[in-house]
Amino acid sequence: MKGRMISPGKAKGEAIVSTEPIGFYGGIDIKTGVVIEKGHPLEGECIKDKILVFPCGKGSTVGSYVIYGIKRNGVAPAGIINKETETIVATGVILAGIPCVDQIDIDKIKNGDTVLLDADKGIVETK
Repeated sequence: MKGRMISPGKAKGEAIVSTEPIGFYGGIDIKTGVVIEKGHPLEGECIKDKILVFPCGKGSTVGSYVIYGIKRNGVAPAGIINKETETIVATGVILAGIPCVDQIDIDKIKNGDTVLLDADKGIVETK
């Protein structure tokens, strides 16, 4: 699949997929990388070293700093794939140096898929 590079880099990992937007501020534990938003489809799941796939971000601009914080704490995803990356996620992944692409049909990626993400070229492959 071909998309648009938001933050450069390459990553490989297991997909963790949400059909719902993710709010990083109050939605992800900055120390553990576990989704803590009550009722979220990924509640209780850890995003560490995974390829995090979700339609878009939501919530406070502080979410950008949460993304940076989870990277500094060593619990960040290896990469992020969105249907549409909005400003909060874009700022966070750029600050944190997490490879990220958007304009991807995320319905084609399933939980547990092995994903190769080449954000430099905007390419996503699943195996």
